[in-house]
Amino acid sequence: MQTEPVEIYSELSNYAIVRMPGRSFPGCVIQGDSLKILLRHAQRVSELVKNSDDEDLIGETADLVEELQSRLEHYEQVLAEHGIRLPYTK
Repeated sequence: MQTEPVEIYSELSNYAIVRMPGRSFPGCVIQGDSLKILLRHAQRVSELVKNSDDEDLIGETADLVEELQSRLEHYEQVLAEHGIRLPYTK
């Protein structure tokens, strides 16, 4: 872990906006439990569209689930490496 100053534009709960060192634009901070909820919604939508004939919709939904899943797995790995418990149950 390293400590560096970041620019904080908003500390609004679950809607923090910060700019990391070396980045041109600010980013949105998504809390781990909120990320898990977003993934769950995307997974539900993915299940619902599987019966669709729209291949683009199915593909885009699958991509969304994959991106969120990847970010959640990274989050979980980083917390485990630092001995921090998850804010949700797996």
